Amino acid sequence: MTDLIELTAADGVQISLAYATPDNLAGRPVYAPGARAALRPQATDCLRRAAQAARRAGLMLVVYDAYRPAAAQAIFWATMPDPRYVADAALGSNHTRGVAVDVGLLEASGQPLDMGTDFDDMRDQSHHDRDDLSPEVQRNRHLLLGIMLQAGFCSISTEWWHYELPNAQEYALLPESDMVRVYQTH
Repeated sequence: MTDLIELTAADGVQISLAYATPDNLAGRPVYAPGARAALRPQATDCLRRAAQAARRAGLMLVVYDAYRPAAAQAIFWATMPDPRYVADAALGSNHTRGVAVDVGLLEASGQPLDMGTDFDDMRDQSHHDRDDLSPEVQRNRHLLLGIMLQAGFCSISTEWWHYELPNAQEYALLPESDMVRVYQTH
């Protein structure tokens, strides 16, 4: 699909698609084997700037999710129909537009920085600006936030890992891509 650019290690990021594993909101693999991370060109440019900023700090970005097919969005909405965390599949997601990315930060050793919760932890503890988190977790979240904002993304208040282009709603929803296939649901 020409509207999407595949993300690779050459972009300065580690790809670790959570939805190709059972360690996610759905509790099972949603993406078929061989799924690849991809974004629209404008979001890819921002992600590359963010990766460069992370490298300057001796860190690396890890990508947990990027473009998401509508079929996957429907699975997540059925699992957790809470608009604070999951977009209604009938309305579409900014991931399905190819302009949202879920990321974390890794030490040079490959160890994830402590963000206070895991990726895809749909609880209040995953929100930005929590007073009940350690100073280390606060620093790590603010570091990620600063890296992503300076690169051109904006954040949402409920997920420390989710970033998207500021004008995300201006982009059309995308059809399923060969880069990301969803397991057939029963």
